[in-house]
Amino acid sequence: VSQSNHIPMDIDRDTAEPWIRLQMKATCDIEQSFFNDWFTGHLNFQIEHHLFPTMPRHNLYKIQPLVQSLCKKHGIPYQMKTLSQSFIDIVKSLKHSGQLWEAALHAHHVS
Repeated sequence: VSQSNHIPMDIDRDTAEPWIRLQMKATCDIEQSFFNDWFTGHLNFQIEHHLFPTMPRHNLYKIQPLVQSLCKKHGIPYQMKTLSQSFIDIVKSLKHSGQLWEAALHAHHVS
């Protein structure tokens, strides 16, 4: 579940960007619902968790509107997905990783 907020994100390498922009590229939120809150243990608010890691998970939803407002004010993309889209994205990401590994294996072992 937590990987659906991280793996498909655009973080191939560390760049010299401000800390908050790096956090926003490295993660996304999954839409809030009773099921999503329960299923993810409130870590569907992964953006807020990255910005405030010591805040109790059950309070993360309270600061989401403030974080969204801050991002809008400074032109920082705030990405939120549905639970199903996050799972689709992770399967695509894992498939892509598998293809890279397979290509590397064949490049080094096929003579």
